[in-house]
Amino acid sequence: MRDSIKIIGALTLVCILCALTLSLVAGAAKDRTAFNEKKAIESAIFSIVPGCKNIKEIRAGKDVLYKIINKKGELIGYGFLSQGQGYQGKIKIMTVTNPSFKKLLGIEIIDSQETPGLGARINEHFFKDQFKGLNIAVPIDYTKTKPAKNNEIKAITGATISSKSVVNILNKTIEKLRSEVAK
Repeated sequence: MRDSIKIIGALTLVCILCALTLSLVAGAAKDRTAFNEKKAIESAIFSIVPGCKNIKEIRAGKDVLYKIINKKGELIGYGFLSQGQGYQGKIKIMTVTNPSFKKLLGIEIIDSQETPGLGARINEHFFKDQFKGLNIAVPIDYTKTKPAKNNEIKAITGATISSKSVVNILNKTIEKLRSEVAK
């Protein structure tokens, strides 16, 4: 009985020390994590819109919209970060639309935990390039064959769930933010 109490006490002490250490490390890394996320967002916007000169962050309810400005000071689009559940885990997508919020200029996958060789192919150019110039005045759709409409993309063979997840994440966020941009 005494040995059990000693073991339980030792394990409790170890757990408390581990939890304290983890919370201290997380607190110390919070600023660095926020800085790295901001850099990833900016890098994604600049890769989608090479003519971007300035990015202005604006609040849209609980969300953040990024006004993308060119060298002449003109608005060339809006960017937004969206996330949702994929097949394996969360998918984070940086998306840029034209100023009227009717066409996509492109997407970048910021983070995903999809299956290597299958769902992870959402990071490849052949998939992401399908979103350039895509009509978002109506919901985006996916097909397993060649797209026939200007709001469709071709799903990745063997990774339909990941493709569908990207489409659903985008549709949900676009619908939510469309009214904010109209204001």
